[in-house]
Amino acid sequence: MRIWVDLTAAPHPLVLRPVVEGLRARGHDVSITARDNGQTVALARAHGLDPEVFGAHGGRSRLGKARALWERSSALRRWARPRRFDLALGHGSNDVQVVARSLGVPAADAFDYEWAFAQHTIGCRLARRVIVPEAIPPRRLRRYGAGPGKLARYPGLKEEYYLADFEPDPGVPAALGADPARVIAVLRPPAGSASYHRMSNELFPRLVARLGADDGVHAIVVPRDDDQRRALQALALPSLIVPDEAIDVPSAIAAADLVLSAGGTMNREAVALGTPVWTTFAGRLGAVDERLIAEGRLRVLSDAGAVELVKRDAGAAGARERVRRDPALLVDLVLGTVGAA
Repeated sequence: MRIWVDLTAAPHPLVLRPVVEGLRARGHDVSITARDNGQTVALARAHGLDPEVFGAHGGRSRLGKARALWERSSALRRWARPRRFDLALGHGSNDVQVVARSLGVPAADAFDYEWAFAQHTIGCRLARRVIVPEAIPPRRLRRYGAGPGKLARYPGLKEEYYLADFEPDPGVPAALGADPARVIAVLRPPAGSASYHRMSNELFPRLVARLGADDGVHAIVVPRDDDQRRALQALALPSLIVPDEAIDVPSAIAAADLVLSAGGTMNREAVALGTPVWTTFAGRLGAVDERLIAEGRLRVLSDAGAVELVKRDAGAAGARERVRRDPALLVDLVLGTVGAA
């Protein structure tokens, strides 16, 4: 089959890389597009994907997002129409759903956070199949039009699938300037432009101030965009490391003593890799994180002074064995879209 995969945010190249590889290994012809959004394009290329780039992020306003969706979808439709695709796939990409529906192409919509109301109201209704973790109760998705006949669920975390064949480079923190004798933390700021994260997150700046001034810590911050990068670098905190370019984040997480993140994907990467992790997410928790918290695999941080700054080999709570799952299951779910009702 001729299959189209669309990448619209930085996690998507990692998430969909093994799916693309699995599809190609089964003989399918896969074409990839990407949106110029944060590190999405750079990460796609770094992971061996060669996307054609269309459009950019629409910003924080609903009007801006709607305009960007219209403009990018129009460009993608002109590109996709002569290619006569048999199947399309996105991870929360409404652009690919809009275009696929207009061209009569069966499309799968995958995601693992159920409270992005505007996004899922469009994506779930247009998609032929909705692929989500089993942790999300089906009743939470009915409001979006994802009934039992459309829903396909998989066990565990998406991160346990795309990191299954990942072997970390232990030298990444040192290459960034982190001293292995110190407590190494990896930090992820809140999403500044995600509509589902409208709450002001005052905890993260306090956390940055505390760790950035602690001479027993090296805090590697992974900014979401250039604005965040410049703002963090301008703080000039001695224990803060803010890379100029995209880094091998999973390797940094695997080597770190702890992760402190306002982003769901990085939290779950830490869980999958066995690194202790605290969430500073200020929005509404999704079912996946609710389950991880209930199981003690993810902890909620509400006070910057409460985080435990200890080396993992000195007894850091939360450290666990890695969990690996076969991405062939996800490939099967994607291919099942064509035969779905």
